[in-house]
Amino acid sequence: MPDKINILVVDDEDELRTLVRYELEQRGFDVTEADSGEAALDLLKTSRPRIVVLDIRMPGMSGLEVLEIIRKENLADKIIMLTGVDELKIARDSLELGANDFLTKPYDIRTLLACIDRVLKE
Repeated sequence: MPDKINILVVDDEDELRTLVRYELEQRGFDVTEADSGEAALDLLKTSRPRIVVLDIRMPGMSGLEVLEIIRKENLADKIIMLTGVDELKIARDSLELGANDFLTKPYDIRTLLACIDRVLKE
């Protein structure tokens, strides 16, 4: 049996992180959570997830700042950015900084799974 794909979910919204973790674990993924950019970077010092699902707007360090560090230090293979509908320009900018894809909030689990499948095939 192949190893589980490890996904790090980074979002300051506790309920969203918990729901996403539950849904992904039910589908066989190994999920780790972080509630801030700083916490995510701390986790990335000791593990290298295959995918990071990263919110753009968070208190403290923004998702774009975290994205830049992840790419600079090669801390994850694939990055999916999460953004509000009014932040589409920022989301597009994130692609230029090295994100593989982005989703707009709110989204459902089927959309996230399709996005994960798409970036894994890149």
